[in-house]
Amino acid sequence: MSPTMPDTIARHTLTTIADLEALYGQPGETSTVKEVARITPHYRAYIEASPFASLATSGPEGLDCSPRGDKPGFVRVHDETTLMLPDRRGNNRIDSLRNIVRDPRVALLFLIPGIGNTLRVNGRAHISVEPELLDSFAVEDKPPRSVTVIKVDAVYFQCARALVRSDLWNAAHHVAPGKLPSAGQILAALSADRVGGETYDREWAGRAAKTMW
Repeated sequence: MSPTMPDTIARHTLTTIADLEALYGQPGETSTVKEVARITPHYRAYIEASPFASLATSGPEGLDCSPRGDKPGFVRVHDETTLMLPDRRGNNRIDSLRNIVRDPRVALLFLIPGIGNTLRVNGRAHISVEPELLDSFAVEDKPPRSVTVIKVDAVYFQCARALVRSDLWNAAHHVAPGKLPSAGQILAALSADRVGGETYDREWAGRAAKTMW
């Protein structure tokens, strides 16, 4: 009798650190020496050049990974162990913030257009609504509703292999918007046409321009 699928999965599933290390071996010095518990001048240059980062958080309901973007340097380096991330206008789900108030552990992955290396930051965060701090992040006289203050535990760069393999920055490989379902189409399909549709897509750019900050 052929093995069942669960049996096959169980036989080929790694379940211990020893299993992983037997398969992958140990990292070289270049993979470990790059990790530090502070923002070095070189790492600061990456953060200040980045217009985009993914923010990962954890909470009782599970994990969340949320895009964050603004002008390069939108994540402020307050000092060598502190980052500040303004919370700009969004969809008001506040999934990341809900997680942070219950579990302060966060991670950031910074991307820089045209650059292969990425930068990873792990730390612990709290959410500040201190008025002077909010005002210091104002754009077009509009402060963010809150600022996520991150105490750094670890910082290190990730080598360029993933971006080289994906050819991410090659404009010749960019997907034309019309080849994928639009936001309006997705919303209409999931809501039985209560929301979304062509009107949503047509009006989105103007609506977003008025609520960007």
